[in-house]
Amino acid sequence: MIKLFSVKAKQEKEAAEREANGGTTSRQSSGEVRVAKDISELALPRTMSIAFPNGKDDLLNFVIAIKPDEGYYRGGTFEFSFAVPTMYPHEPPKVRCERKVYHPNIDLDGNVCLNILREDWKPVLSISSVIFGLSLLFSEPNPDDPLNKEAAEDLARTPQNFAMNVRRAMQGGYVGQHRFSSCLR
Repeated sequence: MIKLFSVKAKQEKEAAEREANGGTTSRQSSGEVRVAKDISELALPRTMSIAFPNGKDDLLNFVIAIKPDEGYYRGGTFEFSFAVPTMYPHEPPKVRCERKVYHPNIDLDGNVCLNILREDWKPVLSISSVIFGLSLLFSEPNPDDPLNKEAAEDLARTPQNFAMNVRRAMQGGYVGQHRFSSCLR
């Protein structure tokens, strides 16, 4: 029987040693190998792009830009930073929206409410699965599982008012007491 906890502890120790050595060891973690595979298999639609702010050698940190072409968020550009742990795919990537957005499933600090990033994460899921989930949040915001309760109530009670508030936020205006920066392209 494989002792998963000892394997995980060994991998965490190796990751800590790599960090302590300034990341100079040439051996890639299983997470780095898997994320390289996931990224090489990405088939992003024209409404999405990927960037590596730390260079292509740092595959564990990247940014996905989503530019919805339909729905409430049409015409906007939303960037999500991904920080992939070395324990990936046994742990989900940490994903954060880099822009303040008026959205039921994204709070004003950029935290994202997506079930596969929390309790429903499984190692068979991939970076592509997460990107698809983020895209789905823009085409079908979910007021039943909110991080931004105000936006969720607005969407559930008055969709027309929600649409006006989304547009106002995307144009760089105020919604309530919160100022948003323009994200229109």
